[in-house]
Amino acid sequence: MPINITMPALSPTMEEGNLSKWLVKEGDKVSPGDVIAEIETDKATMEVEAVDEGTVAKLVVPAGTEGVKVNALIAILAGEGENAGAAAKGGGDAVPKAEAPKAEAPKAEAPKPEAAAAAPAPAKAEAAPVANGHAGGERTFASPLARRIAKDAGVDVSAVTGTGPHGRVVKADVEAAIAGGGAKAAPAAKAAPAGAPAPAAAAPKAMSDDQVLKLFAEGSYELVPHDNMRKTIARRLVEAKSTIPHFYLTLDCELDALLALRTQLNAAAPVKKTEKGEAPAYKLSVNDMVIKAMAMALKAVPDANASWTDSAMVKHKHADVGVAVSIPGGLITPIIRHADEKTLSTISNEMKDLASRARSRKLKPEEYQGGTTAVSNLGMFGVKDFAAVINPPHATILAVGAGEERAVVKNGEIKIATVMSVTLSTDHRAVDGALGAELLGAFRRMIENPMGMLV
Repeated sequence: MPINITMPALSPTMEEGNLSKWLVKEGDKVSPGDVIAEIETDKATMEVEAVDEGTVAKLVVPAGTEGVKVNALIAILAGEGENAGAAAKGGGDAVPKAEAPKAEAPKAEAPKPEAAAAAPAPAKAEAAPVANGHAGGERTFASPLARRIAKDAGVDVSAVTGTGPHGRVVKADVEAAIAGGGAKAAPAAKAAPAGAPAPAAAAPKAMSDDQVLKLFAEGSYELVPHDNMRKTIARRLVEAKSTIPHFYLTLDCELDALLALRTQLNAAAPVKKTEKGEAPAYKLSVNDMVIKAMAMALKAVPDANASWTDSAMVKHKHADVGVAVSIPGGLITPIIRHADEKTLSTISNEMKDLASRARSRKLKPEEYQGGTTAVSNLGMFGVKDFAAVINPPHATILAVGAGEERAVVKNGEIKIATVMSVTLSTDHRAVDGALGAELLGAFRRMIENPMGMLV
């Protein structure tokens, strides 16, 4: 019997991915555990292993295909003793046609209002959304973002046909329904109590692509399509700034004691043999010590080591620090788990490994998802101070500026000290002003008294 290979969900939030490369060809025999393909998600390129044994009968989705939905058929295996040609013809029945990748790419964008008005046909399709399982009053499967957009627009999400995995309603489906004008209004929006105030005017919509391009002279630009990473970064930034009430706290830390200790520790590093010869076992950076200090500050102020949810406050037992790493085309935050419990040398070597694999997009989802806070350091670019955007579900992020010599007053005298400005961005729902100030004060004590990080 033919064996269907489908697009795997490589992370809890993944809805689609790019099939970067096939590592097998039709006619090849594969066994469980063999790497057969590379899939590019929004943050990393991951290897996919075969689960079953058989012969590759057909590669349904060509290498380089973008926007392949989770659970869509990508290849067919012929079982032991089965004719590969027959398997290629007989496979694929187990996968719903609605999930075939070739039909999904154009649906990622909502139709323009003019086109939707001229073709009202989608309204009929939405009248019987069988794929989503709610034609008979069953539960509607929809992403949280799709539900929120539908609620804000007064659209009944159960009247929208889903094109996501297993008929799930996704953002593009709701936007298409809104543009087509064929979705029913949500029941809550139908009956307003007598004497209720008139609804506020709708928020202004963002300019369309055509409107933006008309502002520039023809031939003065080129269009570079967004990849999955840039789309995800944009979506999460909009989510963060529109749902998290940010506030900011800034203070200065003196670095002279930390820089002296760093020099002493690096000089004492043991030598180890490598393929390139002898090298120190570690080489600490200021950023390594900032990560450790932030982790220890969270342990000293445990109420700030939290995440907000609508039903409860999530109090974390460990300080898992995400570190912003710039990679070609975007940004990723690999996480140092239990950073408060690790030595500086361990943090330094682990960070170098994570950053290297992040730039080659080889991180595993568990290495960049989650965490309890984050650090973003632009000091190496000479930036004095800045405010970073919180990365949900974190409640804080520390923006680190450059260390520079400044004049400071000590005991009534002007002295020269190396000073670093840091800004803590805070989710006011989870961390109040006084608590945020306490956390930042604990961080400064660690930075200015760095010996405390060694015990």
